[in-house]
Parts: sequence; structure tokens; C-alpha cells
Amino acid sequence: MISLKQLRYFDSVARLKHFGRAAEQCAVTQPALSMQIQELERELGVQLIERSRSGVLLTEAGREIARRASRVLSETRDIVDFARRQGNLLSGPLHLGVIPSIAPYVLPALLPLVRDKFPDLDLHLRETQTDTLVDELLDGALDLLLLALPVEDPEIETLKLFNDRFLLAMPKSRRITNRIRATPDLLEQDRLLLLEEGHCLRDQALSFCNLRRVDNIDTFGASNLSTIVQMVANGLGMTLLPELSIKLECRHDDIRLMRFTDPQPRRVVGLAWRKSSPRKSHFAELGKLITEATSGQMLASEAV
Repeated sequence: MISLKQLRYFDSVARLKHFGRAAEQCAVTQPALSMQIQELERELGVQLIERSRSGVLLTEAGREIARRASRVLSETRDIVDFARRQGNLLSGPLHLGVIPSIAPYVLPALLPLVRDKFPDLDLHLRETQTDTLVDELLDGALDLLLLALPVEDPEIETLKLFNDRFLLAMPKSRRITNRIRATPDLLEQDRLLLLEEGHCLRDQALSFCNLRRVDNIDTFGASNLSTIVQMVANGLGMTLLPELSIKLECRHDDIRLMRFTDPQPRRVVGLAWRKSSPRKSHFAELGKLITEATSGQMLASEAV
């Protein structure tokens, strides 16, 4: 009969592709780890790992079993989590993943609220792009995600928090008529500056613009909105900014903002977690706190 210990050891080797680092992560000796994985292979009757000079390679069966083992371990952690959290709202460790186009605009206001309202919560933060966050959520490395919806996966449940409208940002020197509103066509009259590929904000902007030609799109390898805003301020083009970012990114008043004609482009900001997680009610409470923390940022741009 296979054991959770064997699955945990195999999962570490499959992720790290190295016996030594996997043994260190599991706090066992390398021979002990190797012996458990060999026993797992004998129990299953298949070879899971190819040991070569270039390192550790998973067999075809090994890749599939690694995927299933990751899910089993994630479900097991959820069972333990459920037992520990009974009656304790938002306490103990919580691993939260946040996308880069949300983190700097939400966390500074959110973290003091979390500390005051949930002092027993041990919050661990991870900031990276959506695809990586979703993979880590499904693998059990993260408990909860704060990102742009939708997230299309049958194993993930989501909760909408608020709409985050986009505004057009252009150099302050550009003359426009007061009260005029932007249209998608306006974006084709200048160079459109966007985040590098892999950022969902870039994909959302392109989807709204319905751009079929890309000769006026430039990413410059930019990975954060602050860089894009500085480029706009210096006359290098225009961009779309989420309303959530305006209070921070436009504090120096060196760019001009325009709202779009209705229906205004927007993204939906929300939470995502594994359907198997027992902490749905806890996540909903954190969602209320996030909405409270962001209300100031959204109201700050109403005068635009």
C-alpha cells in the first residue's frame, strides 16, 4: 500500500528535479528518500523516474502520477486545514497570491486592516503572473488568489469583489477638449504602451481595443505599470490604466487621464481558491476587507 510519505517524497523530486534538494526539503537523508521512491515504484509496478547524467527525468507514467500525487497532497492539506480552522476565523497560515497589476495598489491599505482585524492570521504573500499563481494554487502551494477574473478551471471557485474600470492615460502636453471621452479608435492614433506578454492586463487591453494590427503596440519589456506611466509622461505614447492604480501612479500629475465612452472597459477583480478548500467563508470575509481597503482608490478617480 502506498503512503502519503512516499507521495510527498516523489512530489518533491518531481518538482525540484533533484534528489539532494528534494531530500533537504523533506528533511530526510537522500538514501532514505530514494528508498521510499523505489518502494513506491515497486508498489505501483511502474518506473517513475529516469536517472541520467543530466539529472532527474520523469517517465510518461511518472508525469501523470506526479500530477495526481500533487492533487492528493493538496486535498490532504485541505483536510488538515479544515480540522484546524473549525471555529477560528482567519487564523494560522494563509498563502495568498496576487498579480503584479493589483498587489502594489491593494496591499498597502489591506495589510494594516488584516493585522488589526485578524491578529492571529499568519499571512504569506506571493506576487507573480496569473498562470503561475493558478498552477501553484492547484498544487497546494497557495491557498487563495487575488487577481482578475475569470479563472477557467473546474477545480477552482471564484468570488467577484469589484469592477476596475480602465482609463486612457496620455502625456500632459497633449491637448484635448474638456469633458470629451475616449474611444477605442483613439488608441490607434499614437503608440500604445503595454506590459510585456504574460500579464493579463496586457491581454485585457488588447481585447478591449480589438486591435488587429500591432505596429503601434510597444511593450519595451516593461513588467510594471510605474515604468509604463513614466514612459507616457515623457511623451513616448499612451496606455490604459486600471482605476485601482490611479491614486498611486498619477500622484505627480504629469499625465492626462480620460474616461472612455460607455460601456467603459473594465476588469473584474476577485478571489479564487480550490473548490476542495474548507475555508470559503474565511475567504469571503477577507474579500470584504479587500473591498473596504480599495474603496478609497476607486473614489479618488471619480473626478476624472
